[in-house]
Amino acid sequence: MRVMHVLKTVSKAAPTSLHRSASKTSTRGRKSPVQRATAGAITITHADRVVYPGESITKGDVAAYYQRVMTSLLPNVVKRPLSVIRCPEGARNTCFFQKHPMGGLHHVGTIELKEEKGSLATYMYAKNASSILELVQFGAMEFHVWSTRIDRLETTDRVVFDLDPSPRVTWERIVAAARLLKVQLDELELTSFVRTSGGKGLHVVLPVNPACSWDLVKDFSHAIATRMATGQPQEFVDTASKTKRAGKIYVDYLRNTRGATSIANYSLRTRKNAPVATPLRWEELSKIEGGDAFTIRSLPRRLSRLRKDPWENIDSVKQTLSAAMKKLEVGA
Repeated sequence: MRVMHVLKTVSKAAPTSLHRSASKTSTRGRKSPVQRATAGAITITHADRVVYPGESITKGDVAAYYQRVMTSLLPNVVKRPLSVIRCPEGARNTCFFQKHPMGGLHHVGTIELKEEKGSLATYMYAKNASSILELVQFGAMEFHVWSTRIDRLETTDRVVFDLDPSPRVTWERIVAAARLLKVQLDELELTSFVRTSGGKGLHVVLPVNPACSWDLVKDFSHAIATRMATGQPQEFVDTASKTKRAGKIYVDYLRNTRGATSIANYSLRTRKNAPVATPLRWEELSKIEGGDAFTIRSLPRRLSRLRKDPWENIDSVKQTLSAAMKKLEVGA
């Protein structure tokens, strides 16, 4: 069983493939496994280590995947405080959710942030492709980011709704929930985007004016979640209580607080088949079979066929929540 817990420690254009070192020939004439590979400026050691045992996917494969999708990945993570899930011995073994930098990093940015209790702590952020690949070298497999940038930490530019289903909920119900949420946001004259979580659910993401405060974003997302739970109590809950979530979809709005993170677009997940959190066009939902529909193997093929990024306009959408909040208060 894979164990996950929190570990707190303080201390160019991407190429399309890894350059692997030549295999050494043993005295018996057999080649030994590849131990090193280079990814841009980063050396990937133990490149042959299998990190997804059921799929025979190696650490080198993970680095090669991130190189291949780097152009699409970076706009969603660069200069945003980030946390990683590290699995030094692979996804089926002990993994760590880590938000503070480990020793030995040379390409990853750091920033001092005030935490909830007022103390200062050092956080990480990606500066460029080398930042991502260096973290992969240190065993990072998943990338989770704040909904803000390092130059405006006290305001946010995204609202994230995580539609998190309980085990008995069908994919069709999850898709219907996302569409209902989109309709509600459309009625408030707000543009939204959708992605697979790489797990069981979907994320609906709302870009907002960067001047939005954390309190406003949390109040707004809570109001929407409550509206859905009140309107269709047989379908939705707005509380994380597992006893109340049975057979329902949890509309998780708590990712919209200072310090909370959500999975980055194109990040791998430490789950069976190495699924990927994948941004979609809304009209694609009817063609998708699950939140883990795209994987380390299929996602690069998808990118090669796309004419444009499904979220290409997200940073140009500047919308405020003040008018929407007034409408919600009137309708309450």
